[in-house]
Amino acid sequence: MVMTTVDLADHIEIEETNREDIYIRATAPFVPEDERNLAYKAAALMKERFRIQRGLSIIIHKQIPVAAGLAGGSSDAAATIRALNRLWNLNLSTEEMMRLGTEIGSDVAFCVHGGTALATGRGEKIKALPAPPSCWVVLAKPPVAVSTGNVYSALNLQAISHPNVQGMIQALREGSFENICRHLGNVLESVTIPAVPEVGQIKTLMKKLGADGVLMSGSGPTVFGLTQYESRAQKLVNSLKGFCGDVYAVRLIGRPS
Repeated sequence: MVMTTVDLADHIEIEETNREDIYIRATAPFVPEDERNLAYKAAALMKERFRIQRGLSIIIHKQIPVAAGLAGGSSDAAATIRALNRLWNLNLSTEEMMRLGTEIGSDVAFCVHGGTALATGRGEKIKALPAPPSCWVVLAKPPVAVSTGNVYSALNLQAISHPNVQGMIQALREGSFENICRHLGNVLESVTIPAVPEVGQIKTLMKKLGADGVLMSGSGPTVFGLTQYESRAQKLVNSLKGFCGDVYAVRLIGRPS
């Protein structure tokens, strides 16, 4: 699949402690504050791999909605890998950090890489692509959570219609916003939309309100709408706030940080 970045991000504080354990805290509910947290997994992996005896305090200031299909946990793990690489002067290359990320989760390698890329395999094989034209991205998450594992296990691989990935890559190379919108596709919608009808309702509303391209993000339930006009993005936000608790208008970045 083709993945890209937007300027919605969590903020992570990491400090060394005199103890050897890892303390983790998040500012939002429903975020695990133990070894289930992907940032915790990243820190534990690096402590073990590089034989670091010092402890860590990790505080995650959440901005990305939880269980939203936006790779929030994966991006926290990637940020932790990058931060500890600097904190401990490990001098790891981006490729080495990406390989560590693949041991934690499928999306972590891309989150370490950033920018826009084609992800293949389990998500661990990353090939950089041109950034899409800058535009507004309106994100809307209904007040439900979706289990990525459950969505993938329910996916019927024999019945799905695969998106035109090569068409999307060509649209990126051409810098064509129209063709990018035309080639949007997500096979996981076939599982999530029947289970969470609000996703389909949000997609329909976004299209009616003039979004140029609309698609569910990841396994859902967040839906994103693309538009090149700030006024239209604000119209989408205002209209969706009565329907969703989490609505954001952000910019598409698409380039590595």
